[in-house]
Amino acid sequence: MPTPPETNNPPSIALKHVWKKFETQPVLRDISIEVEPNETLALIGESGCGKSVTMKLMMSLLEPSRGEVFWSGRPVKSRSDAELTRERLQFGYLFQGAALFDSLTVYENVAFALKQNTRMPEERIREIVYERLKEVGLTESICSRKPAELSGGMKKRVGLARALALSPDVMLYDEPTTGLDPIMSDVINELILQTRARRPVTSIVVTHDMRTVEKVADRVIMFYPLSRLKNDEPQIVFSGTYEEALASTDPRVTTFVRGQAGERIQEMALSL
Repeated sequence: MPTPPETNNPPSIALKHVWKKFETQPVLRDISIEVEPNETLALIGESGCGKSVTMKLMMSLLEPSRGEVFWSGRPVKSRSDAELTRERLQFGYLFQGAALFDSLTVYENVAFALKQNTRMPEERIREIVYERLKEVGLTESICSRKPAELSGGMKKRVGLARALALSPDVMLYDEPTTGLDPIMSDVINELILQTRARRPVTSIVVTHDMRTVEKVADRVIMFYPLSRLKNDEPQIVFSGTYEEALASTDPRVTTFVRGQAGERIQEMALSL
């Protein structure tokens, strides 16, 4: 497991007493998280417990219903619209389904952010596109292909190349190995590690894949669904290393990390 370098800098991202609900449906309740510079943090938990919402709040794609989000020690809400737009470019986001633009070629997908947000000449953009594709194990020969012509693993790698195009300080991975076979899943895990080895980067990974957690994460945070918690129970039920999660005495943590049904079958039957 990688070890993040020590730093005296403020957390890259911090959520302080954040709540989020959609209309009348609460998703997050009083969440506080700090992500240190160059740390790789994995967010785990059952589907629907707020992991992806948390990551979108971290990037300011969503606003909290209550509480505050901080970037490098400064509240996001204190930034002007222009500052927010500019600083958001420091984030790279690998979406769960890669979210490539179907009508664009691979080259146009990877070059998109460069063309939209810089004044680089086309020659330099082409160099960066080729560099990023090489970093994820692809060659320039696929540049003319459309997403429909790519396998699931290739789409993920193109999506990662696009996310890395602007050399972000923070990378967010939303279920990076979902739908991939074990070999391709490990390829993506290796690429996450290589991305961090090439440049200082803070990473947040939302995943159900414990192999990904074991391989790439410095720290793990586990969420629990609000619907199964009492009002006074914290939604974050674990924060620590993968090894500490395996050794936890909390059955909610160990059954999830080990992939065991535990008492969930009975709970599900009672809910019908």
